[in-house]
Amino acid sequence: QVQLAESGGGLVQAGGSLRLACAASGRSFSRDTMGWFRQPPGKEREFVAYISWSGYSTIYADSVKGRFTISRDNAKNTVSLQMNSLKPEDTAVYYCAAGSMTTTREPQADYWGQGTQVTVSS
Repeated sequence: QVQLAESGGGLVQAGGSLRLACAASGRSFSRDTMGWFRQPPGKEREFVAYISWSGYSTIYADSVKGRFTISRDNAKNTVSLQMNSLKPEDTAVYYCAAGSMTTTREPQADYWGQGTQVTVSS
């Protein structure tokens, strides 16, 4: 059974940092794209960042570019999201995704985690 388990969410003040981690189990994702999405309260799920299987290619949403960094460790079957200079508008449930994925409205992915809450206070 394939599972993606996020961790690292929590409450942080504006300007602070958090590091999210996602551990995959049930199969290797070393040849798959992995990414992060988020769903702010009362809004639709949106793309945050993804990373190619090799780690050489990364893409970010404009809203997080320069503040968030995605990385992966294929040996550990994990993907991480380092979030710096957090803003209240970054408050959301953050989801890990793997496999084929779309980044436009109503994003789709082969596999999703259960999500972890990130709350940024002003």
